[in-house]
Amino acid sequence: MTATLLLARHGQTVWHAENRYAGVSDIALTDTGREQARALGRWIGAHPVDAVWTSPLSRAVATAEPACAALGLTPHRDPDLRECDFGVLEGRTLAEFAVEDPAHAEAYRADPVAHPFPGAEDPTAAAGRGTAALRRIAAAHPGERVLVVAHNTLLRLVLCRLLGIPLGDYRRVFPKLRNAAVSELRLDAGQAALLSLNLPSG
Repeated sequence: MTATLLLARHGQTVWHAENRYAGVSDIALTDTGREQARALGRWIGAHPVDAVWTSPLSRAVATAEPACAALGLTPHRDPDLRECDFGVLEGRTLAEFAVEDPAHAEAYRADPVAHPFPGAEDPTAAAGRGTAALRRIAAAHPGERVLVVAHNTLLRLVLCRLLGIPLGDYRRVFPKLRNAAVSELRLDAGQAALLSLNLPSG
């Protein structure tokens, strides 16, 4: 049976407000991010789900808390939903990196999968673990609706993998998942369908 996964990026953090790569760094939500989480909780209260899964990073867990409270659910955490490790770009902007290594920055912009940042997680491997996580979640909730709170780059890579889009195009095809917005994905053992992208929750 098909599961409906409501994919949501966590709320805003200080680093994301400054366009800095957070990756595996555990960065707290801003006041804006906490309000985005509350808005998502209200939206989920009006569009109930059967379960909530999150990345283990605190910004994702905190974003899911109002939704869990609205429905009386206990969130599940999956380490494979964590954000990609961005290596030397953790806590920095792409513009800052481009100053010290303009050729690599340009190669990254052209194909971020073929030219990841130094010390970063292999984006293909990240797509694989994230896709496996969503498939496990869907298998555990056949015929149900599930909120999945995770991260911008991981979810874009996973969407490309599930929809048959070249991974290297993830920044072009999906420029940005907005904070606490909802994207609806239907997933079963063999097929995936994206029904909506970046639905505002506030």
